[in-house]
Amino acid sequence: MTIVLILLGFLVGAFIMTMGGGGGAFYLGIMTGVAHLSPSTAAATSLFTAIPALAVGCYSHYRTGNMRFHAGNRILLTAVPATIVGSLAAPYIPELIYSWAIAIIFVVLGVQMLRQSFARHPKKTGQPTWFAYVLGIISGLMVGIAGLSGGGPIMAGLMLMGLDMPHAAATSSYALVALSIIGCLLHATQGTIAWTVGGLLMLGSLVGAAITPRILNRFDPRLLTAILRPVLGVLLIVMAVNQVL
Repeated sequence: MTIVLILLGFLVGAFIMTMGGGGGAFYLGIMTGVAHLSPSTAAATSLFTAIPALAVGCYSHYRTGNMRFHAGNRILLTAVPATIVGSLAAPYIPELIYSWAIAIIFVVLGVQMLRQSFARHPKKTGQPTWFAYVLGIISGLMVGIAGLSGGGPIMAGLMLMGLDMPHAAATSSYALVALSIIGCLLHATQGTIAWTVGGLLMLGSLVGAAITPRILNRFDPRLLTAILRPVLGVLLIVMAVNQVL
């Protein structure tokens, strides 16, 4: 079990740095499906596990020069308050309603990504719009309510702003560090952290997060965006299906 958790952590850490987040759902899946933790414990442990890998990857992305703080800060303006509100409201939201709400959000974002990928003349929006704030709210609620990383909406918003995959991934990692720390502190007061399971996953994810940004920087940003954008769209739709099954 120890080796399995470390290996799974490595894969999730690499995924987070490649796709700019979204690993929270995978951490939750591993903790409930493999380690058999309760949902409340898994939520708290997921955020605790994700913080070091996100921090290491964020620093590595910063060193590459791909980070765009202005775009990330615009999303954080609404993501941080939404994280706090979501954490306080979580005990009062029925699980069924939450699952369907997140599923709908994932489908909408996934379809948008796929449309951008296969459109003949995709629109380019170089400046942040009001939709960035909406995506920040969605991301914050995902972190606050269920302990998810919230990387999907943030990544989608950054790419809709015109950032290519490497720049969006770097900026997203910066925003997710802040949200994960806040979410972890709030969830830790409501659930118990499984330190052993979280530590093993954390060890693997740190290695994956540290290595991946340097690999990404060796590829053409346009080619990488063309390949990974539809992958992100499909993954969002798959996550939507998993939410309601």
